[in-house]
Amino acid sequence: MKTPAAILVAQKQPLELDEVEIPALRYGQVLVEIGATRICGSQLGEIDGVKGPDRYLPHLLGHEAGVTILEAGPGVTRVKQGDRAVLHWRAGLGLEGGGSVYTRNGATVNAGNITTFQKYAVVSENRLTVVPGDTDFEVCALLADTLTTGFGVITNNARLAIGESVVIVGCGGIGLGVVLGAKLAGAHPIIAVDLQDHKLAKAKEFGATHTINSATTDFEAAAREILGGTADVVVDGTGLPSVIEKAYTLTGPRGRCVIFGVMQHERRISINTLPLHFGKVLTGSHGGESEPAVDIPRYIRMMRDGRFDPRGFISHRMGLESINDGIARMRSGEVIHCIVHP
Repeated sequence: MKTPAAILVAQKQPLELDEVEIPALRYGQVLVEIGATRICGSQLGEIDGVKGPDRYLPHLLGHEAGVTILEAGPGVTRVKQGDRAVLHWRAGLGLEGGGSVYTRNGATVNAGNITTFQKYAVVSENRLTVVPGDTDFEVCALLADTLTTGFGVITNNARLAIGESVVIVGCGGIGLGVVLGAKLAGAHPIIAVDLQDHKLAKAKEFGATHTINSATTDFEAAAREILGGTADVVVDGTGLPSVIEKAYTLTGPRGRCVIFGVMQHERRISINTLPLHFGKVLTGSHGGESEPAVDIPRYIRMMRDGRFDPRGFISHRMGLESINDGIARMRSGEVIHCIVHP
């Protein structure tokens, strides 16, 4: 059995579209059909080598999707054929099936526990959380990372309390989830910072009380004016050293500065660490430390009760054949969320 797929063959190059042969299921693995996936900034980082040279080329990409279970492999008990599920990169319940090896014209194409830039995929059981059968595939894709990470940044990393102030720098994919999470958690004010006016407008739609365009304004000075001082929580999604330094400085004496944007591996930041000894916190986020099996059912319940609808996050939709165009549009800043239907 073959599947169309977008393959990373060389870093800093477009993905190659081709068919790959799907391997047989091993212990703890599941065959799924991808209903919808999302292009995340993490994939741009993989293409660009943000974390360093890629030792697994060529390989498949993608780590969030809404899927249908086609076949459960040996040992799998938590999902069954016909189930609809969120496919997420953070480990949940079930077996760790390990990475897979696909083939392309007889040559190896690597894959980890989860890949989604394809029509069919072999994934680990513990990357799947079953959801009600009528859950929209696009919503599933947003639950896989945007919402679980965004909300987790607020509740797990920042431990934001009702009425605390928050500044979110970078309001694209995950950043928009952080904005919504801050609103649901009772933050005030919620200041959204971005280079793009259309992203700031979307942030305001989902909970930002104030917006700052950092292309034309010093966001630190503007935020201080709004707050009358420093912020309780500052969240950075850019991964840019100069921005992280400003975010840290803007954070109050006992505030929390949370970084979810990944900095280029060879770069460094310069900060005064003295405040860290007296209560200020600087921390990185790993998927908001979310627990998919616990968090996803809670968020679905909230959506079904009308508390929020994340489908408004989506700015672009396309087929797998257009994925390189979607990636280019993300790089230009045009995209907020791009959903791919393989």
